[in-house]
Amino acid sequence: MPKAHAPGSGLAEPPEGYRRGVGIMLINRAGQVFVAKRLDTRGAWQMPQGGIDKGETPYQACLREMAEEIGTAKAEKLAESAAWHAYDLPAETRHDLWGGRYKGQAQKWFLLRFTGADSDIDLNTHMPEFDEWKWIEAAELPRLAVDFKQPLYRALLDEFAPILKRPL
Repeated sequence: MPKAHAPGSGLAEPPEGYRRGVGIMLINRAGQVFVAKRLDTRGAWQMPQGGIDKGETPYQACLREMAEEIGTAKAEKLAESAAWHAYDLPAETRHDLWGGRYKGQAQKWFLLRFTGADSDIDLNTHMPEFDEWKWIEAAELPRLAVDFKQPLYRALLDEFAPILKRPL
């Protein structure tokens, strides 16, 4: 069974064997969270995420990935996760992703407030990953996520809860 490594579990640095990446919890002015449905995994909804390129800081990667995946980087940073969050990929998919080099991903997560208009979001990017998007209530995140990301999304909701509960 895949496991998520929650904040506070000593992940000051990404563990060996995990791909370094970032995740983006993007919220609108109503406090709803952006999710998009993956093209390659039927019915899988997730928040934007991606790898960190050589020479890039996690925050630079966050903004680049946001622009690459949803067509805009109109957002302001509200918070950064205190630790790296890691999750294991299901064994049956490990060899298909990244040439089997990683057992999962370790990600720095950013909570961002969307400063654009919904019309700024464009999934028809250079290399589309999603075919549909929506704003949802934060509590819905784990239910919509694939099984192996549900513990990660719960940990993020716990970590970012003080900010998510504040009026925007």
